[in-house]
Amino acid sequence: MFRLQGSKVLAVDVTGDAVKAKNGSMVAYDGQMAFKKLSGGGEGLRGMVTRRLTGEQMTVMEVSGQGTCWFADRASEISLVNLQGDKLFVESSNLLATDAGLRTGTTFTGLRGASQGNGLFTTTVEGHGQAAITSHGPAVVLRVSAQYPLTVDPGAYVAHQGNLRQSFQSGVTFRTLVGEGGGEAFQIRFEGDGLVYVQPSERNTIAGDV
Repeated sequence: MFRLQGSKVLAVDVTGDAVKAKNGSMVAYDGQMAFKKLSGGGEGLRGMVTRRLTGEQMTVMEVSGQGTCWFADRASEISLVNLQGDKLFVESSNLLATDAGLRTGTTFTGLRGASQGNGLFTTTVEGHGQAAITSHGPAVVLRVSAQYPLTVDPGAYVAHQGNLRQSFQSGVTFRTLVGEGGGEAFQIRFEGDGLVYVQPSERNTIAGDV
């Protein structure tokens, strides 16, 4: 159902089942389509409470019908993630679209959310199907194993999946190490077995100079 046309446009062949996508991300469509605006940031009561606590306004639209839709988001690079009953954790600003077989929700992220200025929650996607995520520059997929834990700059973090545990570290920062001072107040450490998606460009963070 999902396919890339180039690296910055997502084509979705819609055959009746509804596709969820970031509001305003559709750039073209053919066939007969219906569009419905949804409130994002998770489904149900928990999603409503989460949005109220964090002030996040992730707006999602539901697309259904017969035809093809094309989506893009500010010329960001797009990566496709196939889920087989597992769960993807992704920053809400980096989630472009999910197909009908996937459920979205929210989960508490603690210090990472606070350090990034993205609220204290992140978006979860789970089930069987495809999701499209965006990044500033081509996303790099890094493997985490028991022998090789991974430490990530929170401004470069996009998403992760698999059996991973995350913890938050403060102290020496990435930019301090290269002599630029300031830098990220927190680092994210992943342990276990899974994949982490990072982007080669950092988003602005509240805690950058703490």
